[in-house]
Amino acid sequence: MFQRVLIANRGEIAVRVIRACRELGIQTVAVYSQADRDAMHVRLADHSVCIGPAPAGHSYLNVPNVISAALISGVDAIHPGVGFLAENAYFAEICGQYDLAYIGPSPEILEIAGDKSAAVRAARDADVPTLPTSDRRLVDLQTARAELRELGLPAMLKATAGGGGRGMRRILNSGDLAREFSRAQAEAKSSFSNPDLYLERLLLGVRHIEVQILGDEKDVISLGERDCSVQRRHQKIIEESPAPRLEDRTRKRIADAAVKLARKLNYHNAGTVEFLLDKNGDFFFLELNARIQVEHPVTELVTGVDIVKEQISLAAGARLSLNQKAVKFSGHAIECRVVAEDPDNNWAPASGMVTDLQIPGGPGVRVDTHMSAGQAVTSHYDSLLAKVVCWGEDRTHALETSRRAVTEMRVGGLPTNLAYLLRVLESDEFVDGEVTLESALGERPLTGLTPSYQG
Repeated sequence: MFQRVLIANRGEIAVRVIRACRELGIQTVAVYSQADRDAMHVRLADHSVCIGPAPAGHSYLNVPNVISAALISGVDAIHPGVGFLAENAYFAEICGQYDLAYIGPSPEILEIAGDKSAAVRAARDADVPTLPTSDRRLVDLQTARAELRELGLPAMLKATAGGGGRGMRRILNSGDLAREFSRAQAEAKSSFSNPDLYLERLLLGVRHIEVQILGDEKDVISLGERDCSVQRRHQKIIEESPAPRLEDRTRKRIADAAVKLARKLNYHNAGTVEFLLDKNGDFFFLELNARIQVEHPVTELVTGVDIVKEQISLAAGARLSLNQKAVKFSGHAIECRVVAEDPDNNWAPASGMVTDLQIPGGPGVRVDTHMSAGQAVTSHYDSLLAKVVCWGEDRTHALETSRRAVTEMRVGGLPTNLAYLLRVLESDEFVDGEVTLESALGERPLTGLTPSYQG
């Protein structure tokens, strides 16, 4: 096992990894920007190193600075967390060159997963159902128009190096393509330093289902699926496991497809295979996320498996701690992402000082957060404040606990989406398990709500 691990990230995921390391008896090194000098992950780690000014490009995305911090700290391994360098094949390769274990998949896997077109080809090679896509990378509007004529409407314009909904645009007619192409290209270049786009057939009325996988050098197992259909602007907001209203036969077919792809790739460590599921029970590969997911806690609550500890052990050369037959499911879990955003300003990310913070608790409630009262939320980073994750012996119980926990939570000093989360949890569509990616779920301005729910 490792003696000392550097966490190349910030926020709640850095806190999560630090806690897992501490339970494993591993010392931790936090890296931080000047804006995060007093952040929780810095306070909790055994050691810390400043890696640059506030902008992520000069700190958390600065590979030489992160590697230098690792070398001067004497660590054995680096955990990339979520976002930033977490799916950067170059970073994983550099870690190896400096004899630093990378807690994640191999650079080769990261290369495939990081190129959405390559991931689709890999899925096809593994006989996993996929959607039709354009044959060429779309470097200009003329090429995009030609590919759209071949592919047909409706379509989704996507960044080849994309993730988190960035660079994605729905194309319902030729006018949409002309209007959205340059915007999507600019967003892709800004977010991923890669402006390349591709087109994929757009399905309407579908659900977003993903499967958590773990792999060692000998085998790959599934830890079940999550339903991530509650999204706004292609950003996941609420996730749950197991997926509601899913036939057991379909559940098994999706899990088998995820494992099949991972085995074909000789996948090692934790990852997620994402699919679109239509109303007929047919599913199609969407993407491979070669890292831990923000929503991993719901899977941990229903399986009892600590996915972060498994990541660390696997990277240290251990085998999986369990096989497929040993994976048992219990109850239901729902995760709500509490985000700093202004519903009265077109849901724009919000920044400011958290003047007061009340964290919910009680039976069945887990809150993963890096926030505390008196801490500033800056515009430099993701606006996620906390994840409220609730477990119940069945979905009804998990829903009741989630509503109670979201109602209990208070964030003073800046606007949040707490009222929106409660609205979704109380909506008939969500209660009935019938949410699709087209569901509106009350994105209207949050006027007229009781002050206690304003966050």
